[in-house]
Amino acid sequence: MRAYVDHGHTLIARRWRGPAGEIDLILEKHGEVIFVEVKKSRTLARAAESLSRRQIGRLLRSAEQCLGSFPKGAMTPMRFDVALVDGQGQIDVIVNALAA
Repeated sequence: MRAYVDHGHTLIARRWRGPAGEIDLILEKHGEVIFVEVKKSRTLARAAESLSRRQIGRLLRSAEQCLGSFPKGAMTPMRFDVALVDGQGQIDVIVNALAA
């Protein structure tokens, strides 16, 4: 989270919970909402491998529910990042990880 805050993002929520599941971090910068899934493992590669399709679906459904509280709702500019963390605390952020 520190990497985001250091680059001017504002923390909206940590471990936000809704009916569909949890979102690890929700941040905002210049009107864009960033939903962040944090994956931790011994290595960055293992952390990346641990993100399942089921978790992605849950993240998308949770984000949709969360956006209901924003004035523009689903029209709110947004992106989904994945923050990979290894056993030594090294962080690799994949920006806009769910873009097609």
